[in-house]
Amino acid sequence: MRKIDRATANAYFRIRTTLIVIYLLIGFLVSFGVVFFARDLSSFSVMGVPFHYYMGSQGAIVTFIILLFVNAKVNDVVDKKFGITPEQIEQKDKVVNQ
Repeated sequence: MRKIDRATANAYFRIRTTLIVIYLLIGFLVSFGVVFFARDLSSFSVMGVPFHYYMGSQGAIVTFIILLFVNAKVNDVVDKKFGITPEQIEQKDKVVNQ
């Protein structure tokens, strides 16, 4: 297995940690933020249902599913940037072994 230098590994994990914190904040706002401001958010509706009720019943789940897909796409981009995709690793291992 090929090792990467410490500076690259630190930058990679800093980005990944930042992304995880962002996703957790979004999840917190979607699940608990709506509850804290339920009275204010009840003034408008989504599909004929008050917004706070919609977020509690369906909106939070849909948001989490969307976050899963966004996380997968963003992580693919980060992995390509740092050369950690399986194809890039295989190519580098072939060059090293020759």
